[in-house]
Amino acid sequence: MSGADRETAGAVPAPGTRTEIWRVRVDTGTCMGTGICAGVAPDRFQVRDGVSHPTAEYVPPEDRVVDAAESCPLEAIRVTHRDTGALIAPEA
Repeated sequence: MSGADRETAGAVPAPGTRTEIWRVRVDTGTCMGTGICAGVAPDRFQVRDGVSHPTAEYVPPEDRVVDAAESCPLEAIRVTHRDTGALIAPEA
């Protein structure tokens, strides 16, 4: 999904605006610890004790964070807009 598509789909402010920050969460009860997310975005995800963890809860918009969430086989990663709560990834 392109940035323009995300903006339209989730009413997310345009990339590069000061107010756009994403929240990254991993459902540790669902995560299998495959490490795919850490492979896609190694500075954004780490696998510890067999479960993935975001390296930061709040991040600037990045395509690779979306790619990591969409690559998760169990959809254990949710990326939302910090202020609006709009779902950014994975796509519904």
